[in-house]
Amino acid sequence: MKKVVIGVLALAMSLSVLTSCKETSDKAKEASEEASEALEETGKDLKEAANDAADAMKEAGEEAKELGEQALDSLKKAGEEAKEEAKKAIDSIKI
Repeated sequence: MKKVVIGVLALAMSLSVLTSCKETSDKAKEASEEASEALEETGKDLKEAANDAADAMKEAGEEAKELGEQALDSLKKAGEEAKEEAKKAIDSIKI
């Protein structure tokens, strides 16, 4: 009888350990899936951030180009005005 009780206790402990191992395995699998989803989401977020940064840089480049063109136009206009003033000064000296 003692051997039967010991056998039943050993069997009960074995089932308990197996159940615990299965639960641990399920939890580890679930955690792995959640981590995978989180990494995928992070990858998407990083891609979006990179695209936003590229768009911002493109826009900044276009604005810088426009400012450069405006500055060039202003310099050209100032040069023409200086040329006209110099011409007037030369003409006034000739008289």
